[in-house]
Amino acid sequence: MNNNVYGLMFDAIVNQYLIEHCGRDPQSSEEIGFLVNSFCNFFGSVRYPGVVDCGMRVNKIGKTSVEYEIGVFEQGKDDVRAVGGFTHVFCDRRKNRPQPEGMAPEIRAGLEEILAREAPKL
Repeated sequence: MNNNVYGLMFDAIVNQYLIEHCGRDPQSSEEIGFLVNSFCNFFGSVRYPGVVDCGMRVNKIGKTSVEYEIGVFEQGKDDVRAVGGFTHVFCDRRKNRPQPEGMAPEIRAGLEEILAREAPKL
């Protein structure tokens, strides 16, 4: 699988979660997430064409920011092939600045549902 595909996949997974669990509408929500950092570490190749299984969690939640982590596995296999993620800073759509009171409560509540309770072990 091409490296660019991983970034697209991570973005789609995170945004789908925000839509389904945090009440976000990419077209009309007052708050939007700006991507301020991203990474991907590769541990093995994934066959193309092939099917992948992915798991997502939140590693850290700040006042206005969140750090996501996504593991990529070949379907039916237990060893991780890649781990990546990014950091969003939630900002007012009109001002492009974080809200002084922090992210909206519904965003925080949805993200806390998948907050890792222990440090990542890679």
